[in-house]
Amino acid sequence: MLNELSQKAISEVSKYADDYEIYISQSNGIELSAEKTELNFAKEEIQVGIGISILKDNKLGHAYTSNIDEIAQTAKQAYLNSKINEEDKNFGFAPNSKFKPVKGLYDKRIDDISLDERTEYLNNIFDVVSDEKCQVSSGGFSVAKGESLIVNSNGLEAYDKSTAFGGYIAVNVTDNGELSNAYDGESMCKFNLDGEKLARDVCKLAKDSLHGEAIETKDMPVILDYHAAAGLLNNFLNGISGDNVLRGRSILADKIGKEIMSPKLSIYDDNTYEGGLLSGICDGEGTPSQKTSIVENGVLKNFIFDIYNANKGNTESTSNGFRGSYAGIPSVGTSNVIFDFDENEDISEIDEGIIVNSVLGAHTANPISGDFSVEASNVFKIENGEITKPVKKAMISGNIYDCLKDCTGIKSDIRQLGSFVIPKIGINSLRVIGQ
Repeated sequence: MLNELSQKAISEVSKYADDYEIYISQSNGIELSAEKTELNFAKEEIQVGIGISILKDNKLGHAYTSNIDEIAQTAKQAYLNSKINEEDKNFGFAPNSKFKPVKGLYDKRIDDISLDERTEYLNNIFDVVSDEKCQVSSGGFSVAKGESLIVNSNGLEAYDKSTAFGGYIAVNVTDNGELSNAYDGESMCKFNLDGEKLARDVCKLAKDSLHGEAIETKDMPVILDYHAAAGLLNNFLNGISGDNVLRGRSILADKIGKEIMSPKLSIYDDNTYEGGLLSGICDGEGTPSQKTSIVENGVLKNFIFDIYNANKGNTESTSNGFRGSYAGIPSVGTSNVIFDFDENEDISEIDEGIIVNSVLGAHTANPISGDFSVEASNVFKIENGEITKPVKKAMISGNIYDCLKDCTGIKSDIRQLGSFVIPKIGINSLRVIGQ
């Protein structure tokens, strides 16, 4: 179907311009969600969309539609849009390329999973929560498959497909009038979700968080669990964006070749990562996927670029041109951002500190400086190398770039949350504010 649509689009767009790009996507997904233990929302969505971009006289025009009978009108509209836009020589389309497949992105079982099986996944989670004497606040399960096709006037043709499975659960627990809650979820390309383990772990976290004690305000070692680390690290992504660098909005703009973080840490943007949620044969522009070294042993090596900003900065795309959907044009974005520590510390090596499972208010951090002050949730003291008592209330404040200069990996599983592929991360000294 996508090939037929692309041929029709090429026929129409060729009437207006010699340089064009056509992006077609098709997705099919089912989402289940529940409040408490009652399934209150089930949505199946099948969507096909096409985005057409025209480049004429260095002016870019874009138009889109979800109606496959309106391809001719969409091509014409893209041309008309180009006429009213400003000339910019930095626009361009990806050259024709060869693509390598990435393993672990598509699960053939998706077509065999019945609605009953999807509902059973949620019900099994609810049963475990009940057995653990907790109450479900909300939960959900989603299944989706998608395919995309990019063709352009350079002869490029890039077809890709993937699947995604996700589940989450939020729980409450009370004891002697005190309320505690916890949340977690898991997402992956293969249907290897373990909902029962997820439920047990979340319930344990909620129960262990009851009857927290006050903590003294001072600087101390802090372990960021996966959600806490991912929340705070988003500001680092702002710093490595080629768009922000060229606009003067990155504190790292003049730091290439300089040590900016712990020499124990290397960071890669890798859309060839097996099973990665943001992997594929290419980015959203058709540039072949690659592994880009951002930081090597603490030294900043590269920023990430799409085609437009690469042309603007007189460099090459790093395969980081992504689009939210067929409705928009690509912009700089990350794929799988892998944090690779040379060595990992064990919690048993920490005499005094805390472990923070999640943070509230990460979006309020300064996107340029990296300064943050956030509320810490599901916090526990570390005493003599052991996780001991829950902390009633606490905040943590600091600067994400300073944290990365003074961090270490913690011996733990590697998880992907959003863009980040990370272990738990230890900050050797961070301001902890008791409340």
